[in-house]
Amino acid sequence: MAKTAKLLPAYLVVGADELKRKSAVTRLKGYLDEGLAAFNLDEITPSADMDPIGVISSLNTMPVGNSPRIVIIEPADKLPKSVSEAIVSYLKDPNPVCTLLLSAATLAKSTRLYKAVAKVGAKAIIDCTPATKRDLPAYVQKLARSHYLSIDQKAARALVDRVGESTTMLDTQLRTLSALKGGQGQVTLSDVERNVARIAEVKPWEFLDRLSERDARRSLELFALLRGSSQVGLLTLATIRIRELICARALDARGEGADVARALGKQDWQVRNYVRWARRFGPGELEHDLAACAACERALKGSADSESAFLSLIATICGVCA
Repeated sequence: MAKTAKLLPAYLVVGADELKRKSAVTRLKGYLDEGLAAFNLDEITPSADMDPIGVISSLNTMPVGNSPRIVIIEPADKLPKSVSEAIVSYLKDPNPVCTLLLSAATLAKSTRLYKAVAKVGAKAIIDCTPATKRDLPAYVQKLARSHYLSIDQKAARALVDRVGESTTMLDTQLRTLSALKGGQGQVTLSDVERNVARIAEVKPWEFLDRLSERDARRSLELFALLRGSSQVGLLTLATIRIRELICARALDARGEGADVARALGKQDWQVRNYVRWARRFGPGELEHDLAACAACERALKGSADSESAFLSLIATICGVCA
């Protein structure tokens, strides 16, 4: 929806990324003459008793002045079938001076409503699929620039770890950091750690990834946040990860690093860093770590101080002690 482009009769903004959906709505509203918005903007929230005649009447209403008329329906996936079907029929011959925007977190491509909007034009469907967790730090860096901030990869990743994957929450935290920085500047890892509260639940695989990276500081921080988890269960996952890295290193040594996913029965994205992580360990270290996992298991089952045993294992794997 470029500001200079001619508006289509309808758009479907669809995807779980709430911030992207809100941005699309904001851009469309930007076409309105502010003085005439009260006459030319109709925002509709679906309800069970929604009247299709009223919705179609709104769509067929002529705008006041030179501003376009805009009708926004959200969440469009909650539309009663009678209203959805009425909109499908309307889109066969839509009002040329009115733009309908349907916003939904999900709407199957197989639905008649999705297909009807898609026929309106090549740019009628606005994809708001959220970034994957691994792509979010780069997304945060881009988002930071819109707030006149710069943020490095480590600080961006820490922000995602603390806030979670909601782009709306990430944007809110960046706004707060921008205010703390006086409206511009560099956001450091220290800034994130001092000013952003952790609200996202830590996942065991985050701990395993930092352990595989031999990042002792982050591994210890995440372990502390996982205190409510079963230490035996966490140890089992760590032992499996060490075995997987041994396999990855062996394949890499034979020039077959690309076959790690097939050998482990995993998807490529699940093991994309395994070879790189395996190379961080010197000869015999992974085997030594596997033995340390077995020793830790014995300690967990027979020692009153199980936490010290696990902390010692983390130190060993991360190369802090032999």
